[in-house]
Amino acid sequence: MRTTVPPVACVGEPRLTAGFAEFGRLDLMAHGEVHGPAGPMEPAHLLRLAEAIELRGKGGAGFPFARKLRAVLESCARQDLAAVVVVNATEGEPASWKDKVLLTRAPHLILDGAALAAYALDAEEIVIGVADDDVGRPSLADALQERRMPVPTTIVTVPHRFISGEGGALVNGINGLPHIPPGTKKRASDSGVNGLPTLLSNAETYAQLAVAARLGPYEYAALGTDDEPGTVLLTVTGAAARPAVVECAAGTPLREILDLCEVPDGPGVLLGGYHGKWITPEAADRAEVSRTGLAAVGGTLGAGIILPLGRDTCPLGEAAQVVRYLAGESAGQCGPCRMGLPDLARAVDLAVSGSAPVEIVRAAAGDVKGRGACSHPDGTARFALSAMEAFAEDLRLHTTGEGCGRRVKGVLGLPGAPDANPQKLTLDWSRCDGHGLCAHVVPDFIRLDANGYPAFPSTPVPTWLREGALKAVKVCPELALRLARAE
Repeated sequence: MRTTVPPVACVGEPRLTAGFAEFGRLDLMAHGEVHGPAGPMEPAHLLRLAEAIELRGKGGAGFPFARKLRAVLESCARQDLAAVVVVNATEGEPASWKDKVLLTRAPHLILDGAALAAYALDAEEIVIGVADDDVGRPSLADALQERRMPVPTTIVTVPHRFISGEGGALVNGINGLPHIPPGTKKRASDSGVNGLPTLLSNAETYAQLAVAARLGPYEYAALGTDDEPGTVLLTVTGAAARPAVVECAAGTPLREILDLCEVPDGPGVLLGGYHGKWITPEAADRAEVSRTGLAAVGGTLGAGIILPLGRDTCPLGEAAQVVRYLAGESAGQCGPCRMGLPDLARAVDLAVSGSAPVEIVRAAAGDVKGRGACSHPDGTARFALSAMEAFAEDLRLHTTGEGCGRRVKGVLGLPGAPDANPQKLTLDWSRCDGHGLCAHVVPDFIRLDANGYPAFPSTPVPTWLREGALKAVKVCPELALRLARAE
């Protein structure tokens, strides 16, 4: 697991990253020198500020912060209950580092924003969720020792998994339940931590609120676009020669960010992370960094993740690795996740290996879209379909058996080291009698064709299906199925 925070860069005037060059990490004294004081605000004042600056959640969904705040205020009044403020700094997406940068270098901005919300809501508690990778917790704990918060403030550690950053999963974890999304969708503003109305938003969102409270809506809007004022934090890694967390004004040309990070020419750029979308190099040249600007070229801002590929990397192989990872990150509590995502991963593997047409991916994605207990199946399907569309020419080469001639290098930030012992299934056709037992043992990877014989991708068996594949080999009565090292 990577634990080194990447460098920080800024295009234009720094706000969230102000003072980094001078102080590195801003302790309370440096924080006050750089940002100045921030007094509490009444609910109506804070609502007007959030609405005036069009503040939206920076964790991926982009939900309007003012609507969340108003919903919690109304829920507290309706139920005659106190509120809880939750800061989601878990950053479960492996490729994202912007919140960890704030935790390690500007923790007081996050705490300022949470304190503003707590005062406006007359909350009884602030809870900050961080990942168990120990990257941001020490700095945050030090910051809490340096200051007095308006209400008791605690840090809760959650497993560093993709789904742990989902809002419902974080609330579950704080409440002592498994760190997975709830089986049914419910609003934290009605019943969240300890059953109380809960304001839950991303760490960068609270930091942006703290900046806006000091600047006011007009000065805050001096940067950015009319529709999306302010700045954006981006994590740029992938094939970038100079990976970095970059702060820029909304509306900055994407090409300027890519050039700053020395991104080489390549077949595509993934925007928004593993639940995001791929765009072509031509689209990247004309895109602007904002929700509307990236959507205009078929991308998405998401959690501000930018993952470019180099020309020496097989884009479809990289995408297939991510789909396998996402299938393994499932909470496993609903059909679309437990069965649909492994089926989607298998379909992508089959299409990439040239063993099946792209329609099999579309069908598998259609089976999970809109049916999950959370957004994980939808996001995974969106990613897979986007890859099939963006790399259609590569897919054609794979389908014809020529292949694209490029290796899978694992540049998309997946956790852990590459598989040191990749293995693939092989079949001795002179022995196979079509018993079909192997397909019953590991149906997520082996299926029976129209003639009743086993069919499976020629790609390595995903690590999370390795045990099942080994069982399939052992039950083959004719010893026709084998598991061997993939060369």
